[in-house]
Amino acid sequence: MDIQGSVAIVTGGASGLGAATVRAFVANGGKAVILDMVEETANQLVSELGGAAVFAKADVTNEAEVRAAIEAAKTNFGGLNVCVNCAGIAVAGKTVGKTGAYPLDQFSKVIGVNLIGTFNVARLAAETMVNNEPNDKGERGVIINTASIAAWEGQIGQVAYAASKGGVVGMTLPMARDLSKNGVRVVTIAPGIMGTPMLAGLPQNVQDSLGAQVPFPSRLGLPEEYADLAVTIIRNSYLNGEAIRIDGALRMSPK
Repeated sequence: MDIQGSVAIVTGGASGLGAATVRAFVANGGKAVILDMVEETANQLVSELGGAAVFAKADVTNEAEVRAAIEAAKTNFGGLNVCVNCAGIAVAGKTVGKTGAYPLDQFSKVIGVNLIGTFNVARLAAETMVNNEPNDKGERGVIINTASIAAWEGQIGQVAYAASKGGVVGMTLPMARDLSKNGVRVVTIAPGIMGTPMLAGLPQNVQDSLGAQVPFPSRLGLPEEYADLAVTIIRNSYLNGEAIRIDGALRMSPK
């Protein structure tokens, strides 16, 4: 799919992987709706990108708010061609820790945002995309979801996070099959240890230690590298129904 003239909605688009994806999409001639809850950073990015991006405040688990964000894509830019789901949270904790069993409400919250929220946005975006006019390759849209290598190698204390990301990987193929007749592709990106704002708050020696665990290149991944992969997925019409790791050959240890 040609990014030039296309419209994307990017969840978690105000910072980290999402913001890098928004910038890359706009740099390649597209328009973007930044779906996020953080108004200040989202508005800063909108200002940076001028008329090529708008902000839609929305909770990914809220159907009405997501529908409103999709309407913002139609109203401001005339449609929707691409959906990139980057919104996510992590609440660490063991199945049974020092204070007892992992709180069920915390587990539900992580699953709610990371898995149910991803599906909510993807299904509503797809509902619009299936009505698009197909391009010369028969494509009507592209959905990119974000998992994690924790889907396969969840560490101690990542039971909720790993379960949520495993669910994202698990729904990739059936969602791609569901939408195949409509010309909408579905691909998941599974990042390793990325240099997002969450990690940027850690001491430099901790960041260096995490980066040193990566075989090559021995550093944290860059949000721009995630965005570059997203751009490649959008452009390559034969990428479909797959989860792609971007991790420098890292395989995480138990802790």
